[in-house]
Amino acid sequence: MRNIKNLSGLLAGLFLLFSACKKPSYSFGELAAPTNLSMTATVVGVNAANPNGNGTGNVAITITSTGALTYNVDFGDGITRVVPTGTLTYKYANPGTNDYTITVNAVGTGGSISTISKRVRVFVAFVIPAPILSALTGGSLKVWVTDRSAPGHFGVGPNDAFSPIWYSAGPDTREACAYDDEITFSKNALDQVFMNVNNFGSSFSIGASSTFYGFSGGDNCFSISTGGNKQLIFQDATSNSTPAQSTRIQFTVPGNGIINFGTGGTVYEILGITETTMHLRNIGIDGNSWYQKLKKKP
Repeated sequence: MRNIKNLSGLLAGLFLLFSACKKPSYSFGELAAPTNLSMTATVVGVNAANPNGNGTGNVAITITSTGALTYNVDFGDGITRVVPTGTLTYKYANPGTNDYTITVNAVGTGGSISTISKRVRVFVAFVIPAPILSALTGGSLKVWVTDRSAPGHFGVGPNDAFSPIWYSAGPDTREACAYDDEITFSKNALDQVFMNVNNFGSSFSIGASSTFYGFSGGDNCFSISTGGNKQLIFQDATSNSTPAQSTRIQFTVPGNGIINFGTGGTVYEILGITETTMHLRNIGIDGNSWYQKLKKKP
C-alpha cells in the first residue's frame, strides 16, 4: 500500500510538471485574402482640352473588395498611406505631366493580401508666384500694350546675354503694326493663366522667322493669326539667368507663340514685372535672345 501511494504521488507530480511546461497555443484565425478587388482612379478635370486633368493634380480613388480589413496604397510618387474606407482624393505635387502607378494592397484576415495596380497620367500646373500672378492679371484680367516710349522695347543680343547688347530700339522707332497689339492676360479660379492677342490683323515678324508664320521676306508686318485664347504653361526658367537679371519664371505660349512681335520663339522668360510694366526675353528661331517691353494699357 505504501508503494502504491508513493507511485501515485510520483505520477501526480509528473503530471503537474508536464502541465506547467506545456506552452500555450494561439490561433490567428483563418487566412482569407480579399477577393473581387477593384480600383478606379479618376484624374480630376479631364476633358477634351485637358486630357490629363485641370492642373490641380487631384485624383479621385475608389477601392472595393470582399473581405478587406483595410487598404495600403502606394501612390507611385514615394508616398504611401493606409486607407481603411477605400475612398480618397489624392493630390500629386510634381509640376508638369507625369505618369504614376498606384498600387493597392488589400489586407484580409490573418494578414493575407491581394494586390491591384493602375497607371495614371496627371498634369500638375506650376504654382505661379503670387506677386507675378497678381501683376500679370490684376487678379482677374489685365490688358497690356507695347511700351513704345521705353528705350529697348524691341531689342536683340546673343543667346547667353540678358540685355539687348546688339540693338535696342529707341522710342517710337518701329513699325506701326508693332504698336497697336493688345495682349490680355487673364486667370481663372484655379489660377490658370490665359493669353489673348488682338493684333488688329497683322503683327511684326523678324525676317528670320517669317517662314515660321507661313510667310516670306525680311522684317515686316504680316497678317499673322494669333490663335485665340491660349492657356500658358509656367515653370522655373530654364536659362542660366540669375535672380539679379530675372524673376526666374518663364511661360510657354502654345501655337505660334506670338505676343506683340514674332521671333519664332514660344518660350518667354519674365525678366521683370510690376503692376504696370513687363520685360520679356525669348530665344528666337535665329538663336538670338530677343527682348520686348510691355506696359499696362492706359
